[in-house]
Amino acid sequence: MDDLNNKKCVPCEGGVIPFDISEIHKYQKKVDGWDIIKGIEDIFYLSKKFKFKDFLDSQNFVIIVGKISEEEGHHPDINYGWGYAEIKITTHAIKGLSENDFILAAKIDKIANV
Repeated sequence: MDDLNNKKCVPCEGGVIPFDISEIHKYQKKVDGWDIIKGIEDIFYLSKKFKFKDFLDSQNFVIIVGKISEEEGHHPDINYGWGYAEIKITTHAIKGLSENDFILAAKIDKIANV
């Protein structure tokens, strides 16, 4: 995971082929506990639910995720409430997963484990 933490997301405007399932599984081994979900139109995304002791801890986590996402220029879908936050990541421009998604997942895991 450290190699992903040391990388920076590269802006993606499309024109890049999304990872195939074997590449997805290779990268999945580099992040901790992220599920691979096949969504609408067969678009893959990463998903992980984080648990916290209360609403304020969930909110503070989401604020930090937002800051990291903005720094990386890669923005996940976030759902949160009392004691939880769920993060979903995909590269919308290519309708699938890329290295950027796993870089962001690794950086989110790093703050979750602090």
